[in-house]
Amino acid sequence: MAESKRDYYEVLGVEKTVSDDDLKKAYRKLAKQYHPDANPDNREEAEKKFKEVNEAYEVLSDPQKRKMYDQFGHSGPNGYSSDFSGFSGFDGFSGFSGFGGPGGFDVDLGDIFSSFFGGGSSRSQKRNGPQRGNDLKVSVNISFKEAVSGTRKQVKVTRKEQCTTCNGSGAKPGTSTETCRACNGTGQIRTVRNTILGSMQTTRVCENCAGNGKVISNPCTDCKGTGFVKKNRTVTFNIPAGIDNGMVIPIRGEGEPGLRGGPSGDLYITVNVDQDNVFSRKGDNIYETVHVSFAMATLGGKIKINTLEGVEDYDLPSGTQSGTVFTLRNRGIKNVNGHGTGSLNFTVIVDIPKRVSSEQRQLIEKLAELSGEASYVSKKKGFFDF
Repeated sequence: MAESKRDYYEVLGVEKTVSDDDLKKAYRKLAKQYHPDANPDNREEAEKKFKEVNEAYEVLSDPQKRKMYDQFGHSGPNGYSSDFSGFSGFDGFSGFSGFGGPGGFDVDLGDIFSSFFGGGSSRSQKRNGPQRGNDLKVSVNISFKEAVSGTRKQVKVTRKEQCTTCNGSGAKPGTSTETCRACNGTGQIRTVRNTILGSMQTTRVCENCAGNGKVISNPCTDCKGTGFVKKNRTVTFNIPAGIDNGMVIPIRGEGEPGLRGGPSGDLYITVNVDQDNVFSRKGDNIYETVHVSFAMATLGGKIKINTLEGVEDYDLPSGTQSGTVFTLRNRGIKNVNGHGTGSLNFTVIVDIPKRVSSEQRQLIEKLAELSGEASYVSKKKGFFDF
């Protein structure tokens, strides 16, 4: 069974709230402590710890990797891992002069990666490679009915698209991009300096070409040399039945285009569902209120209720109390993921008349008398007398 990794913060001996400066100080101290040349009597164990320290710092010093590590640990949601599984060992250390020389310890992650692993840091190397385009976000409003049954909608999106004048090159038609002379097209500037650890190579992004390896002497007038222009597009998409307020629909590849052959980003559409005049919704269940007369609640009978399919008759039992809730199974909203159908729930409210005729009053008094409530009926002007 493979040995589980230690927490990166524990490896560097820092708290999760550590600042960038303190993180770098902790790394430098441990890198110096565990350097194999500084531990000739226990070189194998030192190499193991030195690799562990470098791996921890490589992740925690990168804001995006650190954020992902804080949220998901060693294994991220898309298979992210900071393990240097392709690294074959530390044989390259034999060329270092050790710690006997004068001066302080001054080496950063880029230096170590350049010397030990050959070439620049992964961030510098990726700058010249394909990059995924940016995601876009928009919102759309739909009615309650459209949310229940599903619909087809269109949204207008403003996004960057490849300039048709220069075909995305950024160069004026009839001209072309040129190889950057400062970096010879690599997008990186490498410098070598002598330190107490020996010759250390530092790699940084070429400022002349911003890491692209190409420069444009005659930029395209339409895109100003960027290779992209802003355009308004209409995107048509389907909204599935049962979608709820605030849900997001991803449209793959409808974001902004990638760079250097990278894939396009995605378009994320937030759906806002308008409130309905009859129904309220909670999950896949719907709710409504039905008003009935005192006589209907007492005697029972057919009442009209609203359903998603239209108005229907319902047999109300006699003696129904105000506030009673009736549930119709599988008459609510179909789950957007196909996990069944919700319920229709309606609450009965018994309406008490504010005004009654003389004849109605006599009948109510007679009912009260038969119910043993006659003593409560006043001969004076009462609630129903106006």
